[in-house]
Amino acid sequence: MLVLLARMTSVEPAVYRDRDFSIYLSSRFLTTIAMQVQSVAVGWQIYGITHSAMSLGLVGLCQFVPMFLLTLPAGDVADRFDQRRVLSLSLFALGLCGMFLLVFTWVYPGRVGPFYAVLVLFGAARGFAGPASQSLMPFLIPKEKLPRAIAWNSSALQIAVIAGPALGGLLYVWGSATAYIACAVCFLAAGAGQASLGGRRREPGAGVATTAIARVAEGVRFVRVRPIILGAISLDLFAVLLGGATALLPVYARDILHIGPIGLGLLRSAPAVGAATVGLLLGRRPIQRHTGRRMFATVALFGAATILFGLSTNFYLTLGALVILGGSDMVSVFIRQSLIQTATPDAMRGRVSAVSVLFIGASNELGEFESGVTAAWFGTVPAVVIGGIGTLAVVTLWMWLFPPLRRVDRLSDVAA
Repeated sequence: MLVLLARMTSVEPAVYRDRDFSIYLSSRFLTTIAMQVQSVAVGWQIYGITHSAMSLGLVGLCQFVPMFLLTLPAGDVADRFDQRRVLSLSLFALGLCGMFLLVFTWVYPGRVGPFYAVLVLFGAARGFAGPASQSLMPFLIPKEKLPRAIAWNSSALQIAVIAGPALGGLLYVWGSATAYIACAVCFLAAGAGQASLGGRRREPGAGVATTAIARVAEGVRFVRVRPIILGAISLDLFAVLLGGATALLPVYARDILHIGPIGLGLLRSAPAVGAATVGLLLGRRPIQRHTGRRMFATVALFGAATILFGLSTNFYLTLGALVILGGSDMVSVFIRQSLIQTATPDAMRGRVSAVSVLFIGASNELGEFESGVTAAWFGTVPAVVIGGIGTLAVVTLWMWLFPPLRRVDRLSDVAA
């Protein structure tokens, strides 16, 4: 897989042949596969028990709350301790969650409460894994190769997002227990891989404040006083929050499109098809000019694709809308990650990554809860359409609130 991606993205052989980066990327690939399989299995199983859109929203809320509470402190942990150890322990905890889901499937097959409890633990482990994982790559890759490595890493993860939901739907046909066993194995293997990484180490104590609260505040302040970074992160936050309608895919698969769990897996894979395609193109032709304007344009396209998805009652049109949605989101992700990695010093990578994970990663789960609530209030289709319109409104407002982001031409213009 790594060699194929390298050929498609023109990444220099020294990058993908490097032992540490290969293990890092392979472990992240396995982690993403497992998360996607688990998402399909949990969503389908809980909706099958409750037949309630609100129950799907609670799946996101149970993960969001611990992520929201723990991500910023986890960034400080990633800056104070070895990210490799923090990441591997977090992945082992995710594997333990997969085992719990397996046990509760056998012991409590008709109850959702135990599943929600496991998802709280799952969100807590993700809260620690996110900052450690995002801050680790610059210590494995030379600075001059980092932009292409970011594009390559994003493409590989999107390929996992393509394969994961489809695999999840297939495994669920054989039973939810099969899906949860596969998840646990992938998480544990990924944790073992991350524990074996070498690479450059951070200088001990460099630039670290004296107390935990002060250290966390330092990371938040770093982002807050840089309007370009703050604008990019917050734009993604509200776009995902309002346009995060993928939580309602089980409703579309079961009640609107009538396509079953395998069809649900294909729907969940569709955004990643668009994202992976765009990521591979970015690997060959990274964005050179008009960066800010392109970011706003693609987020607007994301909102428009969300509206189309919400209104569609045709399976293939829905797939197409989701592909466009994922491709447009990939451009925003690439720009945001490049801005953060380029402008952040080593001593603060964990805390700044934590702010990014809190804004973007946790907003996925909060967006799922928002979609579930609005679907319960207004109906599934109106909820999705309202989210897409809200995304377009946010793009307009952010262009006015963050003119420095709109005027960014080259990524190198914002280097630290």
